[in-house]
Amino acid sequence: MAAIRSVKGLVGMVTGGASGLGRATAERLVQQGASAVILDLPTSDGANVAKALGDRCAFAPADVTSETDVMSAVALAKEKFGRLDIAVNCAGIAVAVKTYNFKKEMAHSLEDFQRVITVNIAGTFNVIRLAVAEIGKNEPDTDGQRGVVINTASVAAYDGQVGQAAYSASKGGIVAMTLPIARDLAPQGIRVVTIAPGLFSTPLLASLPEKVRNFLARQVPFPSRLGDPAEYAHLVQSIVENPMLNGEVIRLDGAIRMQP
Repeated sequence: MAAIRSVKGLVGMVTGGASGLGRATAERLVQQGASAVILDLPTSDGANVAKALGDRCAFAPADVTSETDVMSAVALAKEKFGRLDIAVNCAGIAVAVKTYNFKKEMAHSLEDFQRVITVNIAGTFNVIRLAVAEIGKNEPDTDGQRGVVINTASVAAYDGQVGQAAYSASKGGIVAMTLPIARDLAPQGIRVVTIAPGLFSTPLLASLPEKVRNFLARQVPFPSRLGDPAEYAHLVQSIVENPMLNGEVIRLDGAIRMQP
């Protein structure tokens, strides 16, 4: 019989950890007895968030697309907490632009498209490839497991809306690389799972007018509301604690299927 697992005593690194889904994840890890390194931009509120969470949380100012920055964050986890068990990728950006605006006779900026792809796909991959170098050094448990990588896609990977060509492509890339990376890392006992959230109450959505937020909430079949970042964090914990979850993309969306 497989041993019952717990996040208690584990060490996680959470990108985008200063706000939204990442912040909720860092908070839950610490509340459940784990330690967390918040990796976020130097301009973020990461230092204050880490300070509020106490001694089992540290802030690593970093850009996910920088090899040097991410290596420094991994080194901080090792230095401060002695190991790294979990990497959670929540950092991401979005633009909302049509492929071509026929009224203004203006094409989607190629630079904007490339920036979204670079941050969301290459940034996620950069964190994975550097984090697993440390995770792979852990002593395996009775199953041979050494750690877990959790990525964040979006329902936009499947049900992209008008203006979401760049964002949907980037999240589709994260979905598509989940299984091959899980297969790559299986011999080392490192699992890889992706969460595809629906409409969540994050700073991005909080900036929208209340009328728009209420409209979006009503699109969710059940529960008919925006997701709470704490619910995303709860799923992160469940993935870490359930050793058979691997190579999978889990929609966390209240059964929403976005219509055009």
